[in-house]
Amino acid sequence: MNVSGLPCCVDQKTAFRPKKRKHHPSGSNVSGLRISDHVVEKPSTATLVSYNLREAVKLPYGEDINEWLAIHTIDFYNQVNVLYATLKEFCTTTTCPIMNAGSFEYRWGDGIAIKPISVSAPEYVEYLMNWIVIMIDNETIFPKKPEATFPPNFKDLVKVILKRLFRVYAHIYHCHFQKVVNLKEEAHLNTCFKHLVLFISEYQLIDEAEMEPLKVLVGKILEQ
Repeated sequence: MNVSGLPCCVDQKTAFRPKKRKHHPSGSNVSGLRISDHVVEKPSTATLVSYNLREAVKLPYGEDINEWLAIHTIDFYNQVNVLYATLKEFCTTTTCPIMNAGSFEYRWGDGIAIKPISVSAPEYVEYLMNWIVIMIDNETIFPKKPEATFPPNFKDLVKVILKRLFRVYAHIYHCHFQKVVNLKEEAHLNTCFKHLVLFISEYQLIDEAEMEPLKVLVGKILEQ
């Protein structure tokens, strides 16, 4: 569904190309991962088994930290884009008239022209995905050329992107997790979310208060 005249965010390609890539983030064993009872009726124990994600998010020797942040940010964008695309028919302006995770409501604002406004969940996600694409396609923010440099505030920009992608996960877990189970996608969801949580924890990219809607789940991931 095309919301508010915006182009569809699914399957958009980004212009950024990393200069090098020593590791490609992917799935990991999320055995024992359980969603708190107030989020879903039946806790999830689904897993995807791969290499150690905790080690995979660590900065490789000699890697530029901004390059590493950029590579992962694009991966997280793609992961959320694919996950949400499978739920679009269930997440509509009727079923989800506000973007929320339980009692938490998320309002959309671009920080420049648009002050925070209340929007439906699909509107929020579509605004977000298009906003991220614009950021990634901006070579002054995500440079493509090896000799180009990242802006001084690049980490702060990454923090905003990942904070907003976290909110999409929070909405999915609180409002659509049973649909995810029915589609047999819980292993993929859990693994992608664990990847994000371990990365933001490693580099201190999201404030603890922002993770409150999934506090129990985040805690279990970090304890593993």
